[in-house]
Amino acid sequence: MISAVPTETFSVETRQLDIEDSSRVPRAEWVLNSPDPPGLCHELLGSIKETVFPNRKKPSSSSKMKNPWRFAVASFLQGLFPILSWGKNYKVSTFKSDLMAGLTLASLSIPQSIGYASLAKLDPQYGLYTSVVPPLIYALMGSSRELAIGPVAVVSMLLSSMVQQIQDPMADPIAYRKLIFTVTFFAGTFQALFGIFRLGFLVDFLSHAAIVGFMAGAAIIIGLQQLKGLLGISHFTVKTDVVSVLESVVRSINSELSPLNFVLGCSFLIFLLFTRFLGRRNKNLFWLPAIAPLISVVLSTLIVFLTKADKHGVQIIKHIKRGLNQSSVHQLQFKGPHVGQAAKVGLVSAIIALTEAIAVGRSFASIRGYHLDGNQEMVAMGFMNVAGSLSSCYVATGSFSRTAVNVSSGCQTVVSNLVMAITVLLSLELLTRLLYFTPIAILASIILSALPGLIDINEAYNIWKVDKLDFLACIGAFLGVLFASVEIGLLAAVTISFGKILLKSIRPGIEELGRLPGTDIFCDISQYPMAIKTPAILIIRIDSSSMCFVNANFIRERILGLMKEEEDKMTENANGTVQALILDMSNMMNIDTSGIIALEELHRKLVSQGKELALANPRMKVIHRLKVAKFVEKVGRGWVFLTVCEAVDACLGSKSVNLDT
Repeated sequence: MISAVPTETFSVETRQLDIEDSSRVPRAEWVLNSPDPPGLCHELLGSIKETVFPNRKKPSSSSKMKNPWRFAVASFLQGLFPILSWGKNYKVSTFKSDLMAGLTLASLSIPQSIGYASLAKLDPQYGLYTSVVPPLIYALMGSSRELAIGPVAVVSMLLSSMVQQIQDPMADPIAYRKLIFTVTFFAGTFQALFGIFRLGFLVDFLSHAAIVGFMAGAAIIIGLQQLKGLLGISHFTVKTDVVSVLESVVRSINSELSPLNFVLGCSFLIFLLFTRFLGRRNKNLFWLPAIAPLISVVLSTLIVFLTKADKHGVQIIKHIKRGLNQSSVHQLQFKGPHVGQAAKVGLVSAIIALTEAIAVGRSFASIRGYHLDGNQEMVAMGFMNVAGSLSSCYVATGSFSRTAVNVSSGCQTVVSNLVMAITVLLSLELLTRLLYFTPIAILASIILSALPGLIDINEAYNIWKVDKLDFLACIGAFLGVLFASVEIGLLAAVTISFGKILLKSIRPGIEELGRLPGTDIFCDISQYPMAIKTPAILIIRIDSSSMCFVNANFIRERILGLMKEEEDKMTENANGTVQALILDMSNMMNIDTSGIIALEELHRKLVSQGKELALANPRMKVIHRLKVAKFVEKVGRGWVFLTVCEAVDACLGSKSVNLDT
């Protein structure tokens, strides 16, 4: 229960105000005379400068005088290519670790890349191409030491589900492939622009909860789609929702089911899952689940070749084009009816790819105790995907499963990506003919074995416990992907997340503050019931970073409502009325013209009732705009304070605030 403070206490405090007044006035002037905030152009230029020259060191005066241009060029190149900074100290012992990690990574990447290419409705070699050029570019420009770059399941499924709505890959595979390369170019362009102009907040529109739900839904859809390869089904739906996929399976299972495909695929799926289980139980066997997919490909290919199982219904890859990445510059389509749709798919792909890669990169960077530069990552991935689109690659990003293998294999730097890319390049030259008899069921089993890592039930449960609205975004993304489409799932997640933000912005919290006993600290009385209210003074803190057009009227009406409630209580207890209102603006970072108008209306209402308005601790942008709008002049310079405590003391000592009423 909140108790009133005896009047004698305030008479003592009032006598002390004259002594403290000389020190309080200069502190209030600090607020009023704070420097103006930087302009919009200055902030934008500064942001670009920080991106182009990240973590730049100020040169000594001598180096500035001698080689200013050399220093500027060196800073620019080191910012764009982080390998120039740490590459000077690279050691042979470190290369040994990266070599082993890169070879282990390649053994996993080769079969996965082929499988993910089929998931993207592309020929197998395009998955291998995507494991060559993007990792090479990322090794030069990326800031993560562990992130393994290449095609991933979610992005592959996303591309196939969205692009095949524009162009049927079965009817015209060449036009479909050209559209994929164009989408990749747009995705890389968007990613690079996000990094250059520090637009990483666009990636944050997909919250952690939304990503958890999206990944789980995508994993289930990907798994169901692999039934086509596992069961040997030729005619399969192009839709991605769970109902359509299951209908297609049931419809085809009697007429097209290939028992040999199913037995072969399930046998190796059990083997892959068993090796994953052993790898988790025994950390010394980390290499086993890493090379298990390659072992599965080799063994299954030998089985099919020796038994001629392809003659008895087992579907095989057949021809994989041999040789290095082919130029695809001439295949990009910037004219025609599908350019706008390609750009839209590129934007969605860019955001999903960045979200996955940055989440994976930051998690491993925090484990190893260093900071991952998000903007640098965006620039690196943008350039690598643009380069990939020109060399027959589709959208690449960081893979969680391959990054975990990379770390377990002892990688020290991003050189492991270089080793992996070179190994895949050699495989394209030397091993493609040997993969002719590789059964498609094995690729399906490899993809299926990697999917459990995308479903995080424990994290979904934690989200439910912590924040029910966050869980709503999670389940919205999950159900949207599962029962509608990838786009609907993403739209549902973003809509729910936006709704949560909008609800918080439109209806911000309004806290009534009281003084903690024996201190000069003022806190929310609902959180700290022992806090003491100050008689005749209502102290309000606005729990919002901005007072703008969406919430200004609500804030004004809520404050007036609280004042009326407080006055009604005081009338019932015969304690007088509220004589002053103090607004603690320490949380408010910004205010617009609608917010200023709302404050002016609030001030006029208080003045008409003979009450005072005091402002405490307004931030730089807020006080600047209040001064420009001449609101400070209307309130009076003497009613702007550095702290709530000083505002309370001033109100207690003001002749206009009658505490005896």
